[in-house]
Amino acid sequence: MDKALWYLLTATRGGENRARIIRALSERPRNANQLAESLDVEYKTVRHHLDMLVDHGVVEPGDNEYGKLYFLTDRFEHHRDAFEEIMEQIE
Repeated sequence: MDKALWYLLTATRGGENRARIIRALSERPRNANQLAESLDVEYKTVRHHLDMLVDHGVVEPGDNEYGKLYFLTDRFEHHRDAFEEIMEQIE
């Protein structure tokens, strides 16, 4: 997971937005539309980043298809310290 976080947050252009999404989901679960609105980012951009975060096991969607909420995974929570360390180094 540590390598995936380094890749997602530093090795690609969208790292800043992915970090912002993770921070927002740390506060409470949200759907893609809520994230787009609160982060002032295009909906399609948020969807793209959510898909990447899901693919790497950082977030997971809820069961409801309409207005699907996204949650941080237990796996991510076990590696939250690595996330915080990466954020300290890049901020």
